[in-house]
Amino acid sequence: MQPGKVYPIHNLSVFKQQLLSWANQFSSCCFLDNHQYASPWQQQECLLAVGAKAMLQTQAGEALAQIDAFTQLHRGQWIFGHLGYGLTYELMKQQSQHPHPDGFADACLFVPEIVLQCNDNSVCIYAADIHLADEIFKAIKSQYVGNASTQTCMRIGQMTPVLSQAQYLQAIATLQQHILRGDCYEINFCQQFLVPDSVVDPVALYQSLCEVSPNPFSCYYKIDSNYLACASPERFLMKRGNHLYSQPIKGTASRHKYNADTDETLKRQLQQSEKDRSENVMVVDLVRNDLSQICNSGSVKVAELFGIYTYPQVHQMISTIEGELRPGTSFAQILQATFPMGSMTGAPKPSVVSLIDQYEQGQRGIFSGSVGYIQPNGDFDFNVVIRSIVYEQAAKLLHYHVGSGITHYSVPEKEYEECRWKSAAIEQVLSNLQAQ
Repeated sequence: MQPGKVYPIHNLSVFKQQLLSWANQFSSCCFLDNHQYASPWQQQECLLAVGAKAMLQTQAGEALAQIDAFTQLHRGQWIFGHLGYGLTYELMKQQSQHPHPDGFADACLFVPEIVLQCNDNSVCIYAADIHLADEIFKAIKSQYVGNASTQTCMRIGQMTPVLSQAQYLQAIATLQQHILRGDCYEINFCQQFLVPDSVVDPVALYQSLCEVSPNPFSCYYKIDSNYLACASPERFLMKRGNHLYSQPIKGTASRHKYNADTDETLKRQLQQSEKDRSENVMVVDLVRNDLSQICNSGSVKVAELFGIYTYPQVHQMISTIEGELRPGTSFAQILQATFPMGSMTGAPKPSVVSLIDQYEQGQRGIFSGSVGYIQPNGDFDFNVVIRSIVYEQAAKLLHYHVGSGITHYSVPEKEYEECRWKSAAIEQVLSNLQAQ
Protein backbone atom coordinates (compact mmCIF):
# COMPACT_ATOMS: atom_id res chain seq x y z
CA MET A 1 0.00 0.00 0.00
CA GLN A 2 1.36 3.41 -1.02
CA PRO A 3 2.01 6.26 1.46
CA GLY A 4 -1.19 8.03 2.42
CA LYS A 5 -2.56 11.36 1.28
CA VAL A 6 -3.93 13.82 3.85
CA TYR A 7 -7.12 15.88 3.52
CA PRO A 8 -8.63 18.44 5.92
CA ILE A 9 -11.79 17.69 7.92
CA HIS A 10 -13.95 20.58 9.12
CA ASN A 11 -16.52 18.58 11.10
CA LEU A 12 -15.30 15.20 12.38
CA SER A 13 -18.73 14.03 13.54
CA VAL A 14 -20.31 14.63 10.14
CA PHE A 15 -17.32 13.14 8.34
CA LYS A 16 -17.59 9.92 10.40
CA GLN A 17 -21.21 9.56 9.30
CA GLN A 18 -20.18 10.07 5.70
CA LEU A 19 -17.45 7.45 6.10
CA LEU A 20 -19.97 4.91 7.34
CA SER A 21 -22.41 5.61 4.54
CA TRP A 22 -19.68 5.29 1.92
CA ALA A 23 -18.12 2.18 3.49
CA ASN A 24 -21.32 0.17 3.52
CA GLN A 25 -21.15 -0.41 -0.24
CA PHE A 26 -18.23 -2.81 0.30
CA SER A 27 -18.76 -6.47 1.21
CA SER A 28 -16.18 -6.13 3.98
CA CYS A 29 -15.56 -3.10 6.16
CA CYS A 30 -14.32 -2.35 9.65
CA PHE A 31 -14.97 1.05 11.23
CA LEU A 32 -13.31 1.66 14.62
CA ASP A 33 -14.23 4.76 16.62
CA ASN A 34 -12.75 6.11 19.88
CA HIS A 35 -15.46 8.79 20.23
CA GLN A 36 -12.80 11.30 21.37
CA TYR A 37 -12.15 9.65 24.74
CA ALA A 38 -8.85 10.92 26.15
CA SER A 39 -6.44 8.23 27.33
CA PRO A 40 -2.64 7.81 27.45
CA TRP A 41 -3.17 4.39 25.86
CA GLN A 42 -5.30 5.57 22.93
CA GLN A 43 -3.58 5.53 19.53
CA GLN A 44 -6.33 6.20 16.99
CA GLU A 45 -9.41 8.39 16.93
CA CYS A 46 -11.00 6.63 13.98
CA LEU A 47 -9.93 3.94 11.50
CA LEU A 48 -11.80 2.57 8.51
CA ALA A 49 -10.81 -0.38 6.34
CA VAL A 50 -12.83 -1.39 3.28
CA GLY A 51 -12.53 -4.04 0.59
CA ALA A 52 -10.33 -7.11 0.78
CA LYS A 53 -7.24 -7.83 -1.31
CA ALA A 54 -6.83 -11.03 0.71
CA MET A 55 -9.07 -12.65 3.31
CA LEU A 56 -9.00 -15.55 5.75
CA GLN A 57 -12.25 -16.94 7.16
CA THR A 58 -11.85 -20.01 9.31
CA GLN A 59 -13.42 -22.09 12.05
CA ALA A 60 -11.89 -23.49 15.23
CA GLY A 61 -9.81 -26.59 14.70
CA GLU A 62 -6.81 -25.45 12.70
CA ALA A 63 -7.59 -21.75 12.95
CA LEU A 64 -4.51 -20.68 14.90
CA ALA A 65 -2.13 -22.19 12.33
CA GLN A 66 -4.06 -20.45 9.54
CA ILE A 67 -3.99 -17.13 11.42
CA ASP A 68 -0.24 -17.53 11.87
CA ALA A 69 0.30 -18.25 8.16
CA PHE A 70 -1.93 -15.35 7.08
CA THR A 71 -0.31 -12.76 9.35
CA GLN A 72 3.19 -13.92 8.39
CA LEU A 73 2.35 -13.83 4.67
CA HIS A 74 0.95 -10.29 4.91
CA ARG A 75 3.48 -8.89 7.35
CA GLY A 76 4.10 -5.21 6.67
CA GLN A 77 0.49 -4.59 5.56
CA TRP A 78 -2.63 -3.40 7.35
CA ILE A 79 -4.75 -6.33 8.59
CA PHE A 80 -8.23 -5.95 10.08
CA GLY A 81 -10.76 -8.48 11.33
CA HIS A 82 -12.20 -10.41 14.24
CA LEU A 83 -11.42 -13.28 16.58
CA GLY A 84 -14.63 -15.03 17.64
CA TYR A 85 -15.20 -16.72 20.97
CA GLY A 86 -15.28 -20.04 19.10
CA LEU A 87 -11.48 -19.97 18.92
CA THR A 88 -11.61 -20.71 22.65
CA TYR A 89 -12.52 -24.35 22.02
CA GLU A 90 -9.41 -24.87 19.90
CA LEU A 91 -7.10 -23.04 22.31
CA MET A 92 -8.51 -24.82 25.38
CA LYS A 93 -8.61 -28.16 23.50
CA GLN A 94 -12.31 -28.60 24.24
CA GLN A 95 -15.43 -29.43 22.26
CA SER A 96 -18.69 -27.49 22.53
CA GLN A 97 -21.89 -29.40 23.18
CA HIS A 98 -23.78 -26.79 21.14
CA PRO A 99 -24.03 -26.52 17.34
CA HIS A 100 -21.86 -23.91 15.68
CA PRO A 101 -23.80 -20.64 15.35
CA ASP A 102 -24.64 -19.14 12.00
CA GLY A 103 -23.26 -15.76 11.04
CA PHE A 104 -19.64 -14.80 11.55
CA ALA A 105 -16.81 -17.33 11.22
CA ASP A 106 -14.73 -18.14 14.30
CA ALA A 107 -12.02 -15.90 12.86
CA CYS A 108 -11.75 -13.54 9.92
CA LEU A 109 -8.76 -11.43 8.89
CA PHE A 110 -8.47 -9.34 5.76
CA VAL A 111 -5.95 -7.09 4.03
CA PRO A 112 -8.01 -4.04 3.01
CA GLU A 113 -7.96 -2.30 -0.34
CA ILE A 114 -8.33 1.12 1.31
CA VAL A 115 -7.55 2.38 4.82
CA LEU A 116 -8.62 5.76 6.20
CA GLN A 117 -7.08 7.14 9.39
CA CYS A 118 -8.79 10.13 11.03
CA ASN A 119 -7.91 12.59 13.75
CA ASP A 120 -9.82 15.67 14.87
CA ASN A 121 -9.14 17.76 11.77
CA SER A 122 -7.72 15.56 9.01
CA VAL A 123 -7.98 12.18 7.32
CA CYS A 124 -5.16 10.18 5.73
CA ILE A 125 -6.23 7.91 2.87
CA TYR A 126 -4.11 4.86 2.02
CA ALA A 127 -4.80 3.04 -1.22
CA ALA A 128 -2.86 0.83 -3.64
CA ASP A 129 -3.07 3.64 -6.18
CA ILE A 130 -2.59 6.96 -4.42
CA HIS A 131 -4.04 8.76 -7.44
CA LEU A 132 -7.43 7.32 -6.45
CA ALA A 133 -7.33 9.12 -3.09
CA ASP A 134 -8.83 12.32 -4.53
CA GLU A 135 -11.77 10.36 -5.97
CA ILE A 136 -12.26 8.48 -2.70
CA PHE A 137 -12.32 11.69 -0.65
CA LYS A 138 -14.75 13.30 -3.10
CA ALA A 139 -17.05 10.26 -2.97
CA ILE A 140 -17.06 10.30 0.84
CA LYS A 141 -17.79 14.01 1.04
CA SER A 142 -20.72 13.60 -1.38
CA GLN A 143 -22.54 11.22 1.00
CA TYR A 144 -25.82 12.49 2.38
CA VAL A 145 -25.92 12.62 6.19
CA GLY A 146 -29.34 12.08 7.72
CA ASN A 147 -30.54 11.43 11.26
CA ALA A 148 -30.21 7.76 12.22
CA SER A 149 -33.42 7.94 14.24
CA THR A 150 -35.47 8.99 11.20
CA GLN A 151 -34.54 6.04 8.98
CA THR A 152 -37.52 4.22 7.47
CA CYS A 153 -38.28 0.72 6.17
CA MET A 154 -37.11 -1.01 9.34
CA ARG A 155 -38.88 -3.72 11.29
CA ILE A 156 -37.91 -4.96 14.75
CA GLY A 157 -39.29 -8.31 15.88
CA GLN A 158 -40.23 -9.37 19.39
CA MET A 159 -37.28 -9.73 21.78
CA THR A 160 -37.06 -13.21 23.29
CA PRO A 161 -34.62 -14.20 26.06
CA VAL A 162 -33.01 -17.61 25.60
CA LEU A 163 -33.09 -17.98 29.40
CA SER A 164 -36.04 -16.90 31.52
CA GLN A 165 -35.26 -14.89 34.66
CA ALA A 166 -35.97 -17.96 36.79
CA GLN A 167 -33.63 -20.11 34.68
CA TYR A 168 -30.94 -17.46 34.90
CA LEU A 169 -31.18 -17.22 38.68
CA GLN A 170 -31.05 -21.01 39.00
CA ALA A 171 -27.96 -21.16 36.77
CA ILE A 172 -26.18 -18.60 38.94
CA ALA A 173 -27.02 -20.52 42.11
CA THR A 174 -25.68 -23.72 40.53
CA LEU A 175 -22.49 -22.02 39.39
CA GLN A 176 -21.93 -20.78 42.93
CA GLN A 177 -22.02 -24.41 44.03
CA HIS A 178 -19.21 -25.11 41.55
CA ILE A 179 -17.27 -22.22 43.12
CA LEU A 180 -17.81 -23.63 46.61
CA ARG A 181 -16.53 -27.03 45.42
CA GLY A 182 -13.38 -25.37 44.08
CA ASP A 183 -14.11 -25.96 40.39
CA CYS A 184 -13.40 -22.28 39.71
CA TYR A 185 -12.94 -18.96 41.49
CA GLU A 186 -14.94 -16.63 39.27
CA ILE A 187 -16.95 -17.16 36.09
CA ASN A 188 -18.40 -14.79 33.51
CA PHE A 189 -21.90 -16.01 32.76
CA CYS A 190 -23.84 -14.58 29.82
CA GLN A 191 -27.38 -14.76 28.53
CA GLN A 192 -28.55 -14.23 24.97
CA PHE A 193 -31.56 -12.35 23.60
CA LEU A 194 -33.01 -13.05 20.14
CA VAL A 195 -34.97 -10.60 18.00
CA PRO A 196 -36.18 -12.61 14.98
CA ASP A 197 -38.11 -11.31 11.96
CA SER A 198 -36.11 -8.07 11.92
CA VAL A 199 -35.16 -5.92 8.94
CA VAL A 200 -32.89 -2.98 9.74
CA ASP A 201 -30.49 -0.52 8.18
CA PRO A 202 -27.24 -1.72 9.81
CA VAL A 203 -25.58 1.71 9.61
CA ALA A 204 -28.58 3.35 11.26
CA LEU A 205 -28.56 0.62 13.92
CA TYR A 206 -24.92 1.34 14.73
CA GLN A 207 -25.39 5.10 14.70
CA SER A 208 -28.40 4.81 17.01
CA LEU A 209 -26.42 2.65 19.42
CA CYS A 210 -23.57 5.18 19.46
CA GLU A 211 -25.98 8.08 19.99
CA VAL A 212 -27.20 6.37 23.16
CA SER A 213 -23.87 4.90 24.27
CA PRO A 214 -20.70 6.26 22.63
CA ASN A 215 -17.76 4.23 23.93
CA PRO A 216 -14.03 4.21 23.14
CA PHE A 217 -13.86 0.78 21.48
CA SER A 218 -16.94 1.08 19.30
CA CYS A 219 -17.00 -0.53 15.88
CA TYR A 220 -19.18 -1.09 12.86
CA TYR A 221 -18.12 -4.36 11.25
CA LYS A 222 -19.43 -6.05 8.13
CA ILE A 223 -18.45 -9.31 6.47
CA ASP A 224 -20.78 -10.18 3.59
CA SER A 225 -24.35 -10.15 5.03
CA ASN A 226 -23.33 -10.31 8.70
CA TYR A 227 -23.06 -7.09 10.72
CA LEU A 228 -21.80 -6.11 14.15
CA ALA A 229 -22.85 -2.87 15.85
CA CYS A 230 -20.57 -2.61 18.86
CA ALA A 231 -20.40 0.03 21.63
CA SER A 232 -17.64 -1.58 23.67
CA PRO A 233 -15.79 0.25 26.47
CA GLU A 234 -13.13 -2.49 26.80
CA ARG A 235 -9.72 -3.17 25.29
CA PHE A 236 -8.56 -6.78 24.99
CA LEU A 237 -4.95 -6.27 23.99
CA MET A 238 -2.74 -3.61 22.43
CA LYS A 239 0.84 -3.86 21.19
CA ARG A 240 2.86 -0.66 21.00
CA GLY A 241 6.50 -1.20 20.08
CA ASN A 242 7.71 -4.08 22.24
CA HIS A 243 5.07 -3.56 24.94
CA LEU A 244 1.71 -5.26 25.42
CA TYR A 245 -1.18 -3.65 27.30
CA SER A 246 -4.39 -5.30 28.52
CA GLN A 247 -7.24 -3.41 30.22
CA PRO A 248 -9.84 -5.81 31.62
CA ILE A 249 -13.12 -4.54 33.02
CA LYS A 250 -14.51 -6.12 36.17
CA GLY A 251 -16.89 -4.10 38.30
CA THR A 252 -19.99 -2.24 37.15
CA ALA A 253 -22.31 0.33 38.73
CA SER A 254 -25.35 2.01 37.24
CA ARG A 255 -25.42 5.72 36.42
CA HIS A 256 -27.86 8.28 37.80
CA LYS A 257 -28.23 10.77 34.98
CA TYR A 258 -30.46 13.27 36.77
CA ASN A 259 -28.71 13.70 40.11
CA ALA A 260 -24.97 14.38 40.13
CA ASP A 261 -24.61 13.71 43.86
CA THR A 262 -26.31 10.33 43.58
CA ASP A 263 -24.23 9.48 40.54
CA GLU A 264 -21.04 10.34 42.44
CA THR A 265 -22.20 8.17 45.35
CA LEU A 266 -22.73 5.20 43.00
CA LYS A 267 -19.25 5.75 41.57
CA ARG A 268 -17.70 5.88 45.05
CA GLN A 269 -19.57 2.73 46.10
CA LEU A 270 -18.11 0.91 43.10
CA GLN A 271 -14.60 2.08 44.03
CA GLN A 272 -15.05 0.70 47.56
CA SER A 273 -16.97 -2.49 46.67
CA GLU A 274 -15.18 -5.57 48.04
CA LYS A 275 -17.10 -7.82 45.66
CA ASP A 276 -16.05 -5.81 42.59
CA ARG A 277 -12.45 -5.45 43.80
CA SER A 278 -12.33 -9.20 44.33
CA GLU A 279 -13.51 -9.85 40.76
CA ASN A 280 -11.11 -7.27 39.39
CA VAL A 281 -8.03 -8.53 41.17
CA MET A 282 -8.80 -12.08 40.04
CA VAL A 283 -8.80 -11.06 36.38
CA VAL A 284 -5.70 -8.92 36.92
CA ASP A 285 -3.87 -11.96 38.27
CA LEU A 286 -5.11 -14.03 35.33
CA VAL A 287 -3.90 -11.45 32.79
CA ARG A 288 -0.54 -11.16 34.54
CA ASN A 289 -0.19 -14.93 34.25
CA ASP A 290 -1.16 -14.85 30.55
CA LEU A 291 1.30 -12.09 29.72
CA SER A 292 4.11 -13.73 31.68
CA GLN A 293 4.07 -16.58 29.15
CA ILE A 294 5.17 -14.27 26.32
CA CYS A 295 6.83 -11.33 28.09
CA ASN A 296 10.34 -10.90 29.46
CA SER A 297 10.82 -12.14 33.00
CA GLY A 298 9.98 -9.49 35.56
CA SER A 299 8.50 -7.05 33.02
CA VAL A 300 4.80 -7.72 33.67
CA LYS A 301 3.33 -5.13 36.02
CA VAL A 302 0.04 -3.50 36.94
CA ALA A 303 0.11 0.08 35.66
CA GLU A 304 -3.28 0.93 37.20
CA LEU A 305 -5.39 -1.05 39.67
CA PHE A 306 -9.12 -0.43 40.26
CA GLY A 307 -9.38 2.63 37.99
CA ILE A 308 -12.95 3.97 37.83
CA TYR A 309 -14.15 5.18 34.42
CA THR A 310 -17.52 6.71 33.61
CA TYR A 311 -19.50 5.92 30.46
CA PRO A 312 -22.98 6.98 29.36
CA GLN A 313 -24.79 3.99 30.88
CA VAL A 314 -22.52 2.74 33.67
CA HIS A 315 -19.42 3.31 35.80
CA GLN A 316 -16.72 0.66 35.27
CA MET A 317 -13.73 -0.61 37.24
CA ILE A 318 -10.77 -1.06 34.88
CA SER A 319 -7.21 -2.15 35.55
CA THR A 320 -4.24 -1.90 33.20
CA ILE A 321 -1.57 -4.60 32.94
CA GLU A 322 1.52 -4.26 30.76
CA GLY A 323 4.57 -6.30 29.84
CA GLU A 324 7.61 -6.27 27.56
CA LEU A 325 7.07 -8.74 24.72
CA ARG A 326 9.80 -11.29 24.08
CA PRO A 327 11.56 -10.68 20.74
CA GLY A 328 10.30 -12.84 17.88
CA THR A 329 6.91 -13.63 19.43
CA SER A 330 4.31 -13.96 16.67
CA PHE A 331 0.73 -12.71 16.71
CA ALA A 332 -0.51 -16.31 16.85
CA GLN A 333 1.71 -17.03 19.86
CA ILE A 334 0.31 -13.96 21.60
CA LEU A 335 -3.23 -15.24 21.00
CA GLN A 336 -2.26 -18.70 22.23
CA ALA A 337 -1.23 -17.17 25.58
CA THR A 338 -3.98 -14.57 26.03
CA PHE A 339 -7.19 -15.59 24.21
CA PRO A 340 -9.94 -15.77 25.31
CA MET A 341 -9.74 -12.70 27.51
CA GLY A 342 -10.08 -13.39 31.22
CA SER A 343 -12.73 -10.72 31.76
CA MET A 344 -15.16 -12.75 29.60
CA THR A 345 -14.31 -16.18 31.01
CA GLY A 346 -13.03 -16.20 34.59
CA ALA A 347 -10.47 -18.30 36.40
CA PRO A 348 -9.06 -20.80 35.87
CA LYS A 349 -9.75 -20.59 32.15
CA PRO A 350 -10.02 -24.30 31.20
CA SER A 351 -12.55 -24.98 33.97
CA VAL A 352 -14.72 -21.94 33.37
CA VAL A 353 -14.77 -22.44 29.60
CA SER A 354 -16.21 -25.90 30.22
CA LEU A 355 -18.78 -24.55 32.68
CA ILE A 356 -19.75 -21.71 30.33
CA ASP A 357 -20.47 -24.22 27.60
CA GLN A 358 -22.43 -26.39 30.03
CA TYR A 359 -24.72 -23.70 31.44
CA GLU A 360 -25.10 -21.16 28.64
CA GLN A 361 -27.64 -22.28 26.05
CA GLY A 362 -25.46 -21.93 22.95
CA GLN A 363 -22.11 -20.77 21.63
CA ARG A 364 -21.35 -17.05 21.88
CA GLY A 365 -20.24 -16.48 18.30
CA ILE A 366 -18.46 -13.16 17.82
CA PHE A 367 -19.69 -11.92 21.21
CA SER A 368 -16.89 -11.82 23.83
CA GLY A 369 -14.44 -12.19 21.00
CA SER A 370 -12.52 -9.27 19.56
CA VAL A 371 -12.39 -6.86 16.60
CA GLY A 372 -9.31 -4.85 15.73
CA TYR A 373 -6.34 -4.27 13.48
CA ILE A 374 -2.64 -4.90 12.94
CA GLN A 375 -0.58 -2.01 11.57
CA PRO A 376 2.17 -2.42 8.95
CA ASN A 377 4.80 -1.95 11.70
CA GLY A 378 3.33 -4.87 13.69
CA ASP A 379 1.58 -2.81 16.38
CA PHE A 380 -2.03 -3.84 16.98
CA ASP A 381 -5.12 -3.03 19.01
CA PHE A 382 -8.14 -5.29 19.64
CA ASN A 383 -11.30 -4.64 21.64
CA VAL A 384 -13.63 -6.91 23.59
CA VAL A 385 -16.94 -7.44 21.78
CA ILE A 386 -19.51 -6.51 24.43
CA ARG A 387 -22.49 -4.08 24.48
CA SER A 388 -23.10 -5.21 20.90
CA ILE A 389 -25.85 -6.18 18.49
CA VAL A 390 -25.31 -8.78 15.77
CA TYR A 391 -27.49 -8.60 12.65
CA GLU A 392 -27.66 -11.64 10.37
CA GLN A 393 -29.29 -10.02 7.39
CA ALA A 394 -30.04 -13.22 5.45
CA ALA A 395 -31.82 -14.75 8.44
CA LYS A 396 -33.50 -11.45 9.43
CA LEU A 397 -32.18 -12.04 12.93
CA LEU A 398 -30.89 -9.59 15.54
CA HIS A 399 -29.29 -10.95 18.69
CA TYR A 400 -27.21 -9.77 21.62
CA HIS A 401 -25.62 -11.08 24.82
CA VAL A 402 -25.08 -9.58 28.26
CA GLY A 403 -23.24 -11.08 31.20
CA SER A 404 -21.51 -10.50 34.52
CA GLY A 405 -18.81 -11.99 36.70
CA ILE A 406 -20.05 -14.52 39.24
CA THR A 407 -18.22 -15.13 42.51
CA HIS A 408 -19.06 -16.74 45.84
CA TYR A 409 -20.24 -13.29 47.04
CA SER A 410 -22.61 -12.69 44.13
CA VAL A 411 -26.31 -12.19 44.79
CA PRO A 412 -28.12 -13.77 41.80
CA GLU A 413 -30.84 -11.10 41.70
CA LYS A 414 -28.23 -8.33 41.67
CA GLU A 415 -26.32 -10.06 38.86
CA TYR A 416 -29.54 -10.14 36.85
CA GLU A 417 -30.03 -6.44 37.58
CA GLU A 418 -26.46 -5.72 36.42
CA CYS A 419 -27.19 -7.45 33.12
CA ARG A 420 -30.22 -5.21 32.70
CA TRP A 421 -28.03 -2.10 33.17
CA LYS A 422 -25.65 -3.36 30.52
CA SER A 423 -28.41 -4.11 28.03
CA ALA A 424 -30.21 -0.79 28.63
CA ALA A 425 -28.62 1.01 25.67
CA ILE A 426 -29.36 -1.88 23.30
CA GLU A 427 -32.96 -2.16 24.43
CA GLN A 428 -33.45 1.59 24.16
CA VAL A 429 -32.15 1.53 20.57
CA LEU A 430 -34.37 -1.38 19.56
CA SER A 431 -37.37 0.18 21.30
CA ASN A 432 -36.84 3.46 19.47
CA LEU A 433 -36.55 1.70 16.13
CA GLN A 434 -39.60 -0.43 16.87
CA ALA A 435 -41.66 2.68 17.56
CA GLN A 436 -41.09 4.11 14.10
